[in-house]
Amino acid sequence: MAEDPRDWQQETKLVRGGMARSPYGEISEALYLTQSFAYETAGAADKRFSGEDPGFIYQRFGNPTTQMFEDRLARLEGADVCRATASGMAAVHVALQGLVRAGDHIVAGRALFGSCRWILSEWMPRFGVEITYVDATDLEAWKNAVRPNTKAFLVETPANPLLEVTAIGAVAEIAHAAGAKLVVDNVFATPIFQKPLALGADIVVYSATKHIDGQGRVLGGAILGAEDVMTEAYKDILRHTGPALSPFNAWVLLKGLETLELRVTRQTQNAAKIADVIGAHAKTKTVLYPGRPDHPQAAIIANQMTGGGNVVAFDLGSREAAWRFLDALAIVDISNNLGDAKSMATHPSTTTHRSMPEEQRLEIGLTEGWVRMSVGLESAVDLTRDVSRALDGA
Repeated sequence: MAEDPRDWQQETKLVRGGMARSPYGEISEALYLTQSFAYETAGAADKRFSGEDPGFIYQRFGNPTTQMFEDRLARLEGADVCRATASGMAAVHVALQGLVRAGDHIVAGRALFGSCRWILSEWMPRFGVEITYVDATDLEAWKNAVRPNTKAFLVETPANPLLEVTAIGAVAEIAHAAGAKLVVDNVFATPIFQKPLALGADIVVYSATKHIDGQGRVLGGAILGAEDVMTEAYKDILRHTGPALSPFNAWVLLKGLETLELRVTRQTQNAAKIADVIGAHAKTKTVLYPGRPDHPQAAIIANQMTGGGNVVAFDLGSREAAWRFLDALAIVDISNNLGDAKSMATHPSTTTHRSMPEEQRLEIGLTEGWVRMSVGLESAVDLTRDVSRALDGA
């Protein structure tokens, strides 16, 4: 009896989804490291380019290894289509650019990664696109920001770096009532703990560099959604502007998906323990973690997330205290990445969100005492000792 991959459980989709074996019957997915493809005849090339015959043309348009990654991630996310990009920022850029034209308007949650904020504040306005930022937790603010020319909403949830969580379903209803598309950056939750499309979002974006790779090796990104919007908004821009994911990176990310659930489950267990250790320490002013009952949006988290993720944010009161904490760490690395097997921590005000003007950082509550920590796969006992010792010296 034939199996329908759509009926598979999540664990099976992560290991076998989208696999396309060559005639050699390889067990590990093949790496097709090629820029272009050959045709039997000139007529065959004509039919391939016209779309009459399916198949690959050029790496910028598609590649068998990249397609396996796209198909596997689409099955995991519950999307019709996934399109891979060279980085997470390429995914965010294309996701927005494909939805708007000169004279259009985007509404975005104000708590965003620094580079996302730059795209909206500095880049998109150069092409006549208007931007309004809102408190993403305030539904009335979303409603009040809508204009006749609003075409897209953008939100990170949980947001970088202070883990603000937005009610995806409620914001999707507001967007759709305005005739706009909702784009959700789901990187902190991962597709394991949150499914934005099922909650009403139109487009989901990922930096696959983070948890999907999970071992600090390659860059990558992804855009996912229904077939109609993915074709209308993104097919041509992806083909002609060239933000293509390399086949090698696609292969690494494809293999990363096999262990994604195992890794993020363990990381989340560790993060919950470390968040409690940090929250109980006298040097900590505030700790934020989506798995704790004292998170400001705990009710929303219970409704739309099945796990808290591996990122913890905490306020030590000043830049000096935050830097003393970071400098005292012996196991946890000081690094601006996240989602890695190795634990790492950073000072967002001077790294990931440095490009944001100070008044914008203060607007989202990002003062200089905040530290963002991505909890890895090390022993929770060792991490507790390292973090506690560093807090003592903060």
